[in-house]
Amino acid sequence: MDSKIKEEVAKGEGASIINLVDYLIERAHEIGASDIHIDPSEKNVRVRMRIDGVLHNICELTKKIHPEMISRIKVLSRMRTDEHESTQDGRFRYSFPNTNKFIDTRVSIAPTYHGENAVLRLLSDKAGNFNLESLGFSESDREKITSALKKPSGMILATGPTGSGKTTTLYTLIKMLNSKDVSIVTIEDPIEYAVDGVEQIQINSRTGLTFANGLRSILRQDPNIIMVGEIRDSETASISVNTALTGHLMLSTLHTNDSATTLPRLLDMGVEAYLVASTINIAIGQRLVRKICQHCKTENKVSDALKQSLSNTSLSELINKQENLFRGMGCNRCNGSGYSGRICINEILVADDEIREAILKKASSSDLRKIAIKNGMTSMLNDGYYKAMNGQTTIEEILRVVHE
Repeated sequence: MDSKIKEEVAKGEGASIINLVDYLIERAHEIGASDIHIDPSEKNVRVRMRIDGVLHNICELTKKIHPEMISRIKVLSRMRTDEHESTQDGRFRYSFPNTNKFIDTRVSIAPTYHGENAVLRLLSDKAGNFNLESLGFSESDREKITSALKKPSGMILATGPTGSGKTTTLYTLIKMLNSKDVSIVTIEDPIEYAVDGVEQIQINSRTGLTFANGLRSILRQDPNIIMVGEIRDSETASISVNTALTGHLMLSTLHTNDSATTLPRLLDMGVEAYLVASTINIAIGQRLVRKICQHCKTENKVSDALKQSLSNTSLSELINKQENLFRGMGCNRCNGSGYSGRICINEILVADDEIREAILKKASSSDLRKIAIKNGMTSMLNDGYYKAMNGQTTIEEILRVVHE
C-alpha cells in the first residue's frame, strides 16, 4: 500500500477523507491511469486503477471509511448525498495544488450488494494533441481517411467495442475538419473533451434530449458537419443516414467487431440497403494495444512455441519468415509490465463501387471483408503484426485484443 494512503488509513476515524480522495486522483494522474475503481466488499474496500487498459490493484482500505469516501465523491460531483439506492452520474474538475493544472473527472456511482461503488474516469487533456499518425494509423490508412474527410457529405463511422479509442479518433477527425468556414455540431453522451469552435450538445434523457431528438434539432441549424456520439438504435441510424444523404458530413461510432460488420449492422437496424450504399464513405475498425516500454525494450528470437500458436491463424506465413521480435523486459518506468502507453491497430474499409454493389445485394460481412481486402484493406490483425514487427507492440498483446 502507498505510504500516503497508509498514513491516512492509520489515523482511523481521524483520517482526512478529503486528503485521501485528492491523493488517489493525483496518484492516478501521475501514473497515467484512466480510471479509478472503488469497490466495496464485505470487510474492506478495494481500490484499483486502469493503466493502459488493464486494471491494477492499488490498495485495500478499511470498510469504516467507505461511506465518507462515497459522500466526498458525491459532493465533488454535485450528486445527491442522501440517495443510496439508485445510480448517479456526475463530473467535476480537480485542480492540482500550487499549479495551474486541472483534470476533468467523470463519475459513476451504483448500488451494489456490499454498498455503493464508484468509478472515476480521468478525462485526458491530450485529445487535442493527437493526430492520425500519433494514434497509430499507417500512411496508407491516413490517406484513405483524409480523402473521406474532403467529401462534402456521407458517413464516416468508427467501430469497435467499448474502450477501443473510437471517441478519440472522432475528436481527432473533428480537429482536422475544424475551421472558421464550416459549422460543426456534435451531440454526445457524455461530452468528453471541449473543442473550441465546435458546438457541443450533451444528451439528457430526463428532458427528452436523446440522440435522435437532438439530431433533428441540429438539422434545423444547417451545420456542415455533424458528429453523433453513438448510433444506438434504429431511429438514430435512420436519421443519421438521411442526414448524410441530404448533404451533410456525418461522423459517428457503432459497436461492431470489425469494419465489415458495420454495413450489415445498419441493415439490421432497418436502414434500406440503397441508403447504406449511397451514404457510407469509410468504416474504421480499431482496437487499442499497449506499446512496448522504450526504456526496457529488447529484441528476442521468435520462439517455436509462438510460431506453433499462430499456425492456424492468418499470421502463420508472416511469423514463419520473422527471426526476431521486440518485447519489454519490465522496469521501474513501466511498473514491471514491459508496456507503456497505447496505440491503435486498425482497418479501413473504403466504400468503393464494388463494396456498394455488394451492399445492394445484402452481402454478408465475410463477403464484404473479402472484397475490401482484395481491394487493398489491411486487416486489423495484419496491421497489428506490422506494428509488432516494427517494435511498437507484441504479438501477445495483439492476440489479447483481437480474437480471430
